[in-house]
Amino acid sequence: MCRACRGIPLYAPLLAGTGACPLHILRRKVMNLLRVKAVAKKEFIHILRDPRSLGMGIAMPMLLLFLFGYALTLDVDRVPLIVWDQNNTPASRELVSRFSGSRYFALYRHADNYRDIERAINRRDALIAIIIPSNFAKLVESGRKAPVQALLDGSDPNTATYALGYAESVSRSYSRDINLRILRRVSGIEPEFGHLDVRPRVWFNTDMVSRNYLFPGLIAVIMMIIAALLTSLTVAREWETGTMEQLISTPLKGSELILGKVVPYFVIGILDLILSVLVGEFIFDIPLHGSLWLLFAMSVIFLTGALSLGVLISIIARNQLVASQLALVATMLPAFLLSGFIFPIDNMPAPVQGITYIVTARYFVKILRDIYLKDAGLAIMAGEAGLLLIFSIAAIAVSIRMFRKKIE
Repeated sequence: MCRACRGIPLYAPLLAGTGACPLHILRRKVMNLLRVKAVAKKEFIHILRDPRSLGMGIAMPMLLLFLFGYALTLDVDRVPLIVWDQNNTPASRELVSRFSGSRYFALYRHADNYRDIERAINRRDALIAIIIPSNFAKLVESGRKAPVQALLDGSDPNTATYALGYAESVSRSYSRDINLRILRRVSGIEPEFGHLDVRPRVWFNTDMVSRNYLFPGLIAVIMMIIAALLTSLTVAREWETGTMEQLISTPLKGSELILGKVVPYFVIGILDLILSVLVGEFIFDIPLHGSLWLLFAMSVIFLTGALSLGVLISIIARNQLVASQLALVATMLPAFLLSGFIFPIDNMPAPVQGITYIVTARYFVKILRDIYLKDAGLAIMAGEAGLLLIFSIAAIAVSIRMFRKKIE
C-alpha cells in the first residue's frame, strides 16, 4: 500500500520497496509544474505593477529598433559636393553635370575660390570638392590629359574612400566618352573596340541596401541585450528586497525557481521578436525571404540562452546595480563589436577573431541574415544552430548549479 496516498493497495505489489504509487509520483510532477507556475505568476505581477520593467521589456526594444533602423546605415550616397569651375565651357559643364546627375553626389554650391571650398569643407557643408582648371576645354579638345583636382574631407575616411571611388568612376566614364567623340571626329567612322561585356546580377540583397543587411543583426543584438538585462535583475532583486529568505523556506527547488523566473521574460522576448518582424516588414520594408517558423525556432533557442545568462549574472551578483552593469558589459559590447553586426569579423585581428567564437550573438546574427536574405534552410545553418543549443543548455545547467537555497 502506498505510504504517501494511504490507499490504492493495487499498486503495492508493483512498487515494493518504493513506498509510492504512480499516481502520487505523477501528482508530485504536477506539483512541480504548479510551483513553476506560481513563481512565474508572481514575476508577471511584478512586471505589470512595475512600469519600468514593462517599459524596459517592450518600449526600449522598439525605441532601439526605430533609432537604429532609421539612423544606422552603411550606404554612402548623396555626398555633398562643391565645384569650382574655372573654365565654364560646355565641356566643363558637362563634367559637372555628370557629378550632379549621379545619385552618389549632391551639388551643394559653386565656389569662386579656394577660400569658399575650405570654408565649406570645414563646416562639413561639403565632403568633396572638384576644381576644374581654366584650360580644361582646350586640353580635352586637343586629346591631351586634362587634370581635375578632387579635395576630400579625410576626417571620415570611410566616406572619403567611397566618395573618391565614385568620383573616379564618373571621371572614367567622362574620359571614355570624350575619347570616343574625338575618334569619331578624326576618323569619321564609328570606332570598334574589343571589350568585356560584364553583366552583373546581385543575389539575395538585389538593391544592395545596407538596411536589409543590418536589420536582422539588429534584432539579434536587441534580443541579446534586453533578455540578459531584464533577467539579470530577477534573483538580485529578491536578495535586495529580502524576499529570498521567504522563497528559501518554501519547498521550491532551484530549477523550479529559475524556470519560473525565466518564463515571463521569455514571453516578453517572443513578443519583442514578433513586433520586430512586423516593424521590419511593414515600416522598414525589410524582405523576409526565409521560413518564419525556422526564424522563431532559432530565436527560441537563442532567447533561452540569453535569459539563462542573465539569470546566471543575477545569481552571481546578488545586487541589481552590479548585475545590470555586468549584463551590459557581457552582452552589449560583445554584441555590437564582436558579432559581425556592423564590423566584419574577417577584417578583425586574428586574436580578436578568436574571441568572437564565444560570443553567441555572432551565430544568431548569421542565422538571421541567412533566413532573411538567403532563404537558407536548417542544413546550411546547422553548425550555428548546434552551438546556440549547446550554449543554452550549458547556461541553464550552470545557473541551476550555481543557485543555492541557503543564506550565506
